[in-house]
Amino acid sequence: MNIEDIEREVSQLPSEDLRKFSEWFEEFKADLWDKQIEEDILAGRLDAFAEEALRDLREGRCTDL
Repeated sequence: MNIEDIEREVSQLPSEDLRKFSEWFEEFKADLWDKQIEEDILAGRLDAFAEEALRDLREGRCTDL
């Protein structure tokens, strides 16, 4: 199955099935995002951003929300 096949099948779903698929797909994408962030954290790819944010906080360059 290729992308065109998937698009064709999805476009032919009844509205209730499309709603259910959409909810599932959003959850699927969120899970992928969570896994990527976890991998980035474990690999240290976000350390510099965290250090910069903490430095800004210590030096008073943050405002309360």
